[in-house]
Amino acid sequence: MTKKESLEKIAKKLRIHTVKMTTESASGHPTTCMSIAELTACLFFDEMQYNINDPFDWANDEVILSKGHAAPVLWAAYAEAGIFPEKNLKNLRKITSPLEGHPTPRMKWIKAATGSLGQGLSVGVGMAAALKLGKSSRRIYVILGDGECAEGSIWEAANSAYDLKLDNLCAIVDINRLGQSDPTMHGHDIKSYEKKFKAFGWEAIKINGHNIDDILKAFKAARASNKPTVILAKTLKGKGVSFLEDKNGWHGKPLKKEEMARALAELGPIPDVDAKKFVKKPRPIKNPYKEGCFNFKRNNYPDKTATRRAYGNALVSLGRINNRVVSIDGDVKNSTYADDFFKAFPKRSFQSYIAEQNMVGMGIGLSAKGFIPYMATFAAFLSRAHDQIRMAAYSMANLKIVGSHVGVSIGADGPSQMGLEDLSIFRPIPGCVVLYPSDAVSTEACVESLARHKGISYLRTSRPAMEVLYQKKEKFPIGGSKVLKRSRNDNVTVIAAGITVHETLKAYEILKKEGIFIRVIDAYSVQPIDQVGIQREIRSGGNKVIVVEDHFQNGGLGDAVSSALAGKTKIVHLAVKDLPRSGQPNELLDKYGISANHIISAVKKVYRSP
Repeated sequence: MTKKESLEKIAKKLRIHTVKMTTESASGHPTTCMSIAELTACLFFDEMQYNINDPFDWANDEVILSKGHAAPVLWAAYAEAGIFPEKNLKNLRKITSPLEGHPTPRMKWIKAATGSLGQGLSVGVGMAAALKLGKSSRRIYVILGDGECAEGSIWEAANSAYDLKLDNLCAIVDINRLGQSDPTMHGHDIKSYEKKFKAFGWEAIKINGHNIDDILKAFKAARASNKPTVILAKTLKGKGVSFLEDKNGWHGKPLKKEEMARALAELGPIPDVDAKKFVKKPRPIKNPYKEGCFNFKRNNYPDKTATRRAYGNALVSLGRINNRVVSIDGDVKNSTYADDFFKAFPKRSFQSYIAEQNMVGMGIGLSAKGFIPYMATFAAFLSRAHDQIRMAAYSMANLKIVGSHVGVSIGADGPSQMGLEDLSIFRPIPGCVVLYPSDAVSTEACVESLARHKGISYLRTSRPAMEVLYQKKEKFPIGGSKVLKRSRNDNVTVIAAGITVHETLKAYEILKKEGIFIRVIDAYSVQPIDQVGIQREIRSGGNKVIVVEDHFQNGGLGDAVSSALAGKTKIVHLAVKDLPRSGQPNELLDKYGISANHIISAVKKVYRSP
């Protein structure tokens, strides 16, 4: 039996598996799996090299199924490779099974969750960059759907791959012509895709995606190219079954049992081929990166310092002791102060330019290969990457995202630059850590805490320079808070974070002269909030609570405190409640109700209330 005949038989097995699996689960997308059967067979059983006993082997080639709804054919390929028993395919989409409807890392061979279309190529860029950084000869393959090529994030990634000279990245576009509800933008016009990818500097190879010889030649050409390469494969959705093939209206529809019987009759009996024999095991490659340290030496801050400045300092200090730390910038590194890391460690620094979706996607890819990516931009611009951030959580990625220029306190740049929704982006994500330091010392400590934490996390930094409040060696653990002012005479507790801590301290001094004492809490850990500590302080501090934050009213610190109090204590919430405008920082803090003057007024009102 020739190689071509063997791969054709494996492709047929993959089709049969996907039809059976999706009918068994009564859900799924069999037709989009059938269009990539030959591509998947050639990729897994001739092109790629991987150790079936270790999904994290640094010597493995990696595949990302960006068109995640084709998960059944991916599971079928893993079963045929001997990674898990074929009988497990019957568990597709069951709540007890890692074989989910779209891939997630609950199945250990999956390095990034996919299915929210348009994101896989950015992840591939990050993984390919990681391999380059580790001087590995292995390759990254990304299987794309033609429909998702309408997403702008695809072209952000394509641009980045060319800029980073990622000749170890190969994209495979399944051009099967049909989307979910209509034909795709270009249908089977392969030349349109070719023009687009070539315009971004890619090598583009056009093939018949059902022809084994074409596919193998394309992979060989991709390996020889000195550019990122895209294989543009013309295919038919539902290939192999006459009543499905190239027919609209079958997207996401598993076959009924009688339809499955008809389909299997057309496909024929399961071919007698042992696909495991065709898996290519790679030569060992040692992972060049060790776990690394996190307790870096802190910097001295004798004067007022912006927390964004302290972040830049801390990142360099962390980078010196841990070579897994990398930085990704969105063309604002001179404002976030990540530029110091870029100067100190140019090989571990990646410029994504003004492409925040790609920036986060790259971070997911770098994280998947064991790096610790810190990525920083203006907090306001992270809203553009909200979906990538969401999918990073499902990818179980170890991301450290930093949003600077938060709130109205940034001043005259105006509302488009003010991060006022960012806490509400990150707080709802299960397991996401959100830290919001109020001075340079706490910022450096928070950078260290986030470095130790494995998972998605967010650091909120401010533009204005602020007084130093803490001692150099003080710790800021995740889930903690700090009590800055406390006395037996406290009648009101004011909870703040970031710049509003300083406004609260101003208010404290004025109120103290009037004989009114307040307890001041720095709730630097917005998520998880220090529920026990805050409840304890409120009980002994008068049971009257004011929360003040430089964020919109919903989704931020106020909601976090309310949740911690479980509705047992009413809070007065000072937050930005109107659409802001340009102005000086102090003017804006006062105009939008979160300055020391407004805190004083709120305290007096609450103080006098029964």
